[in-house]
Amino acid sequence: MDQPVIAAKQPAVLTLDPGTYQWCQCGRSNTQPFCDGSHQGTGLTPVEFSLTEKKPVALCQCKHTKTPPFCDGTHTSL
Repeated sequence: MDQPVIAAKQPAVLTLDPGTYQWCQCGRSNTQPFCDGSHQGTGLTPVEFSLTEKKPVALCQCKHTKTPPFCDGTHTSL
Protein backbone atom coordinates (compact mmCIF):
# COMPACT_ATOMS: atom_id res chain seq x y z
CA MET A 1 0.00 0.00 0.00
CA ASP A 2 1.26 3.47 -0.90
CA GLN A 3 1.65 6.23 1.65
CA PRO A 4 -0.72 9.17 1.27
CA VAL A 5 0.50 12.41 -0.27
CA ILE A 6 0.23 15.49 1.95
CA ALA A 7 -2.22 17.70 0.04
CA ALA A 8 -1.86 20.61 2.50
CA LYS A 9 -0.64 21.22 6.04
CA GLN A 10 -3.88 22.79 7.18
CA PRO A 11 -7.45 21.50 7.28
CA ALA A 12 -10.12 22.41 4.75
CA VAL A 13 -12.65 24.31 6.84
CA LEU A 14 -16.00 24.08 5.07
CA THR A 15 -19.70 24.31 5.80
CA LEU A 16 -21.30 21.23 4.26
CA ASP A 17 -24.94 20.49 3.54
CA PRO A 18 -26.56 17.25 4.69
CA GLY A 19 -25.49 14.34 2.53
CA THR A 20 -22.87 11.70 1.91
CA TYR A 21 -19.32 12.62 0.95
CA GLN A 22 -16.16 10.80 -0.13
CA TRP A 23 -13.04 12.17 1.60
CA CYS A 24 -9.77 11.69 -0.29
CA GLN A 25 -7.45 9.50 1.76
CA CYS A 26 -4.61 9.26 -0.78
CA GLY A 27 -3.90 13.00 -1.18
CA ARG A 28 -3.75 12.75 -4.99
CA SER A 29 -7.22 14.12 -5.78
CA ASN A 30 -7.48 17.37 -7.73
CA THR A 31 -10.72 18.12 -5.87
CA GLN A 32 -9.30 18.17 -2.32
CA PRO A 33 -10.47 17.31 0.22
CA PHE A 34 -12.88 15.13 -1.77
CA CYS A 35 -12.14 12.06 -3.88
CA ASP A 36 -11.91 12.28 -7.68
CA GLY A 37 -10.77 8.69 -8.27
CA SER A 38 -7.03 9.46 -8.35
CA HIS A 39 -6.42 6.74 -5.74
CA GLN A 40 -6.74 3.98 -8.36
CA GLY A 41 -3.79 1.61 -8.01
CA THR A 42 -2.55 3.09 -4.71
CA GLY A 43 -4.14 0.61 -2.31
CA LEU A 44 -5.86 3.54 -0.60
CA THR A 45 -9.59 4.17 -0.84
CA PRO A 46 -11.78 7.16 0.00
CA VAL A 47 -13.51 7.44 3.36
CA GLU A 48 -17.26 7.87 3.11
CA PHE A 49 -18.97 10.05 5.71
CA SER A 50 -22.46 11.48 6.10
CA LEU A 51 -23.93 14.55 7.69
CA THR A 52 -27.56 14.80 8.80
CA GLU A 53 -27.57 18.59 9.07
CA LYS A 54 -25.70 21.54 7.61
CA LYS A 55 -22.59 22.19 9.70
CA PRO A 56 -19.02 23.45 9.65
CA VAL A 57 -16.30 20.79 9.47
CA ALA A 58 -12.49 20.76 9.38
CA LEU A 59 -11.44 18.03 6.96
CA CYS A 60 -7.89 16.72 7.12
CA GLN A 61 -5.68 17.50 4.15
CA CYS A 62 -2.37 16.18 5.52
CA LYS A 63 -3.91 12.68 5.32
CA HIS A 64 -2.31 11.57 8.60
CA THR A 65 -5.21 12.26 10.97
CA LYS A 66 -6.16 9.55 13.44
CA THR A 67 -9.82 10.62 13.14
CA PRO A 68 -10.50 10.48 9.37
CA PRO A 69 -11.90 12.45 7.67
CA PHE A 70 -11.68 15.11 10.35
CA CYS A 71 -8.58 17.08 11.30
CA ASP A 72 -7.01 16.16 14.66
CA GLY A 73 -4.08 18.61 14.46
CA THR A 74 -1.52 16.06 13.27
CA HIS A 75 -0.45 18.48 10.49
CA THR A 76 1.28 20.66 13.10
CA SER A 77 3.88 17.93 13.69
CA LEU A 78 4.67 17.10 10.04
